[in-house]
Amino acid sequence: MDSARYTCLRLEVQESEREKEVIFVKGTWFATHFKLSITDGLHAWTCIAPESEVSERAEQWDQAVSEYLETAERYLGFQQPGSVYRFVDAGDGHRRLSWTFEKQGTKLEWRWKCQPSSNNKQTTVEILDFLMDANIRLSEEVVRKTQSFERLKVEAEKCLTQSEKLKTEKAEFESAVYAKFVAVLNSKKAKLRELRDRLQKQEITTGKTPEEEDDSTDKTESYHEGSDDGESKEAQAENLAGTSSSVSTSKLKGQKRKARP
Repeated sequence: MDSARYTCLRLEVQESEREKEVIFVKGTWFATHFKLSITDGLHAWTCIAPESEVSERAEQWDQAVSEYLETAERYLGFQQPGSVYRFVDAGDGHRRLSWTFEKQGTKLEWRWKCQPSSNNKQTTVEILDFLMDANIRLSEEVVRKTQSFERLKVEAEKCLTQSEKLKTEKAEFESAVYAKFVAVLNSKKAKLRELRDRLQKQEITTGKTPEEEDDSTDKTESYHEGSDDGESKEAQAENLAGTSSSVSTSKLKGQKRKARP
């Protein structure tokens, strides 16, 4: 057996150019046919569309049966803006339900004839029961959605609080780390300034930079070494000269002594 789908539409229909009527249309939709129950609160009508008639009309409109039923369900499940709905007298207590739509730029109209219900009260009660059940289901769904939303809201507030806490802790940690870094950096700067001042004082006192002092010291040492070598050579030469002169003098004195009689 085909599974059925149900719709119920509060429909405003055009009775005349100035008057509108409100009816309720309950649709029972199957794979190959459908059934309509209609009431205005006082009278009721039914429309039974058998498979053969649905197939014939779908063929006339060059549509598949499934496409034809899908279009009918869309227009009788929800009132479509721009579509003109009518529920007019067709004689002998019958009514004709029609609606318009556009397809490929062409305005079309579908009509289905509805016969008076054999039991107005029962048909109207069935429609009202369906609406009540649908309202209860929707109310329960709203309650579930509301409860779910409240739970999500509480969780979102917890997450927001935790996020603010983490943000604060992060800011405090960064401040502490930056403070320590600045303290270390200032200490290093102070030491560098102290060394710079000492070097400047030393330059002012000596008139030379430490590099220049090292160079002059090296040059002086090398100069003294050369002077010592020179002085030793000169001293040796003077000693030799003195020795030779003393030897010559002593020889002359000896010769003079021998010459005296």
